[in-house]
Amino acid sequence: MSSSPPKTETYEVTLSRDERWVVHYVVSNRLDDALDDDETPPEWVLEILETVETDSDTDRFTGAQADRLYDAVTAYVDREETPDRDVSDGSVVLDRLEDVRKAQA
Repeated sequence: MSSSPPKTETYEVTLSRDERWVVHYVVSNRLDDALDDDETPPEWVLEILETVETDSDTDRFTGAQADRLYDAVTAYVDREETPDRDVSDGSVVLDRLEDVRKAQA
């Protein structure tokens, strides 16, 4: 008798339209960079794009996706040339992802 594989836990993250735009922008750039380098984009990039492109009030991310997204958004928010409005919305995204990271612990 075989058992079914464990289900990956997901976490709900509520993002506004502007916050979702920042996530989409950051992850789309990762996708473009991989394609420009003739590389296969990381699976997490494609999964997050699919998630934020759905028409839903709440996005669901795995812990690993939330961690990778946190790192990517942090890098974007910390760039000197990032527009102030994106820094503001990106910082809110980071706060929400930090809650997910705490829930994993």
